[in-house]
Amino acid sequence: MRNPLSDQVVALKPSGIRKFFDIVSEMKDAISLGVGEPDFDTPWFIRDEAIQSLEKGRTFYTSNSGLKELREEICNYLKRKCDVEYEPLKEVVITVGGSEAIDIGLRAMINPGDEVLIPQPSYVSYEPCAIMAGAKPVIINLKHENQFRLTAEELLEAITDKTKLLILPFPNNPTGAIMERKDLEAIAKVCIEKDIFVMSDEIYSELTYKDEHVSIASLPGMKERTILINGFSKAFAMTGWRLGYACGPKEIIAQMTKIHQFAIMCAPTTSQYAAIEALKNGDEDVQAMREAYNQRRRFLMDAFREMKLECFEPFGAFYVFPCIKEFGMTSEEFATRLLEEEKVAVVPGTAFGDCGEGFLRISYAYSIDNLKVAIGRMKAFIERLREKKEC
Repeated sequence: MRNPLSDQVVALKPSGIRKFFDIVSEMKDAISLGVGEPDFDTPWFIRDEAIQSLEKGRTFYTSNSGLKELREEICNYLKRKCDVEYEPLKEVVITVGGSEAIDIGLRAMINPGDEVLIPQPSYVSYEPCAIMAGAKPVIINLKHENQFRLTAEELLEAITDKTKLLILPFPNNPTGAIMERKDLEAIAKVCIEKDIFVMSDEIYSELTYKDEHVSIASLPGMKERTILINGFSKAFAMTGWRLGYACGPKEIIAQMTKIHQFAIMCAPTTSQYAAIEALKNGDEDVQAMREAYNQRRRFLMDAFREMKLECFEPFGAFYVFPCIKEFGMTSEEFATRLLEEEKVAVVPGTAFGDCGEGFLRISYAYSIDNLKVAIGRMKAFIERLREKKEC
């Protein structure tokens, strides 16, 4: 029998995150700090709108691009939050989570051999999606001394005559790094000069703890060369609703919608009605969740300072990225021993790119009580390692 599998797909590495989740699910009294999922329930008024949509029999397909009312509310939201304006009927497509938007955006824009710049550490889907779209991924290794921000110098160094697209993953998963306006202005200048496009993944835009989030699409000359990706999973605690969106130039969105039409048809109708309500009336709930995350962020930073564990202060998302190089172990070894000896699961930094070696991703999308127990166990583990090192 001939080989039934695609060589390209077989060659893709599986996600480095799942291993520890699977072990934790079978381990009694284990605490996981690895999941990038809000621990809040979806606010009740959003759930209630979904229930009412079902009671009214709104179980039909929507248009391929999504409900007109939802696209209009997304445009209102982006104007209000990011000061960028989109045409709801031509420049917006509703997707099955932000992940689908990344996938179809790459497939709509890439020709075989085009180079896609991917700053790492970053979300695990960018590189495989680029490969499956026929691109050559070019990795830009972000640096701890720059607080894992992308600099114009790093970008310029990576650009060749084959570069077509830069993926801009900020606020960042896994590091929690953000890009401030001055950082984005420097990146925008390079993109315009070198005529490259940007895919800006802003799924954590509402979870910014220093000033207001700035979208690169709002900068002069950038809206026409940017695909802005966002969704409802993180800010509105709607992970299981599987709803995202992409906004951008109409000629790109049209091709993304074509792929979406053939592969998906439309995003879940019930989720779309719930999302309309989230955008209209969700600001107070988002603010409350953001304040809770910020409290947890500050708790972890204080705990790391107390145990003398090096960690730059992140101002976005709900992750911290402490450095464990002092212990002479790989990130995988450290995470494995922490799980085995103290029943605390974290994610090795290498799950998000080779330059994540020597770091761990710790999520604070958990209650303060759980974080206190987990950090207490981690502190005991680190104290043992240091005692052994001194002997």
